Amino acid sequence: MIKSLWQMLITEHDQIWATTLVHIKISLIALLIAMVIAIPLAFILKGHKKAAEFTLQIAGIIQTIPSLAILGLLLPFVGIGTTPAIIALVLYAIMPIFQNTYSGLTDIPDNLEEAATAFGLTKWKKLQRLEIPMAMPMIFAGVRIALVMIIGTATLAALIGGGGLGTYIYVGINSNNNTEVLMGAILSALLALVFSGVLKFIAKNNKRLKWGSIIIAGILLIWGGSSLYSHFTSTSKNVAEPKQTITIAGKMGSEPAILINMYKDLIEKNDPDTKVVLKPNFGGTTFLFKALQTDKVDIYPEFTGTVLQTLVKTGKKTGNDPNQVYVEARSDLKKQFDMEYLKPMAYQNGYALATTQKFAKDNHLTKMSDLNRVNKKVHAAFDPDFTSLKDGYPGLKKIYKLDFASIKSTESSIRYHAIANNQANIVDGYTTDAEIKKYNLVMLDDDKKFFPPYQGAPLMKAKFAERNPRIVKALNKLAGKITTQEMQEMNYQVNVKHEKPAKVAHDYLVKHGLI
Repeated sequence: MIKSLWQMLITEHDQIWATTLVHIKISLIALLIAMVIAIPLAFILKGHKKAAEFTLQIAGIIQTIPSLAILGLLLPFVGIGTTPAIIALVLYAIMPIFQNTYSGLTDIPDNLEEAATAFGLTKWKKLQRLEIPMAMPMIFAGVRIALVMIIGTATLAALIGGGGLGTYIYVGINSNNNTEVLMGAILSALLALVFSGVLKFIAKNNKRLKWGSIIIAGILLIWGGSSLYSHFTSTSKNVAEPKQTITIAGKMGSEPAILINMYKDLIEKNDPDTKVVLKPNFGGTTFLFKALQTDKVDIYPEFTGTVLQTLVKTGKKTGNDPNQVYVEARSDLKKQFDMEYLKPMAYQNGYALATTQKFAKDNHLTKMSDLNRVNKKVHAAFDPDFTSLKDGYPGLKKIYKLDFASIKSTESSIRYHAIANNQANIVDGYTTDAEIKKYNLVMLDDDKKFFPPYQGAPLMKAKFAERNPRIVKALNKLAGKITTQEMQEMNYQVNVKHEKPAKVAHDYLVKHGLI
């Protein structure tokens, strides 16, 4: 594990550094805003106990709301990306800063306040010479607590396209890559320790505390302020560029990253006047679709089964014919959202049941209907969703008359480890998973066609497609291309062999004469 972490650090140091800087930027912007709100508010409410207690109660209630819920509530108003992440982090950070600042001010002995008044100090002079110096250690402690909390919680920004170190964690979980999970977690923890250690060192000495506070405030105001300004004004700037720039995003994992790199190569080869900006690991289905609707991205790869089951409103059950499912998905997207869904690739990325070579050979298993002969021998490890949803095991059980000896509900990143370590002999997965090749597993044929088709194709707004016929033509070169085995192999190259998605994508296009 240490070797793989070191190898990742060597081969991807540029990307790791850039991702870490994004994480720091998000954290410091959130801290700056929280300080600007919480510290002055505490000074204002110093003599108003009831108002201060009410403010603390509100801040405490916000602390109890799950961060994902806050992000979900913010999405309709501010969209996706770093903005909702920063707002959520600010809401969480206000309480410790306000609470400590208020406590520091109210804990100043009354006799000192009276003495300052007796010496004829004005309110401003009293604040400058007595209250701020006396409260500073508590304020600093609150800022330190808030910053550590922000750095840890900022990993959630990756779920809504905000970037940061959470990208490694969520991509690693989705791709069963513990190295990426550890990289994100370790770097996030190190950032928290470093920043916390620096603040603790400064707070130990009154002289350091005074000058450290001034220096840190200056850094936050200059660096954080400029970052904040550039963040909120970047979308409104209209800088003339020699090329048309389009944004292509992908969901979490290696497969979307490979596909969007293929899109980029095809578009830039076919239309040199177009510059393509990629946003890999941008988020889940709902976030990406929202980004497409709000013009945050121009194109992203989506799957036919996902369209019918998640994105569009349809009163019909999803069929089993791949072509019919695509036609329905394309028609519904056009009618309901005025979007264009290009022709799909050949491969299927749907649910599958996989087993070991030995278990399949010993029990003559080639298809799912064979499993009812060996029900009492089957010890399965399934994803929680697959275990409970009707289009997972409950539906499969009914159609194939299954009644396994035992079923463990386990996270998707763990189930392949379970079968590799002989803790299970059947697992659910996706047909293009790299782990199927990595662990030399056998996919059982869905002979009764229970699982709906999942074919990937580029999704974009209809207006965008009309304005960019050359882009549409370039992307349609992938229609009917890439088999399930080829996609599985490409995922294997990225997830197991640690090849770059861009290289794997480019090599495939060159090999098959598409560029």
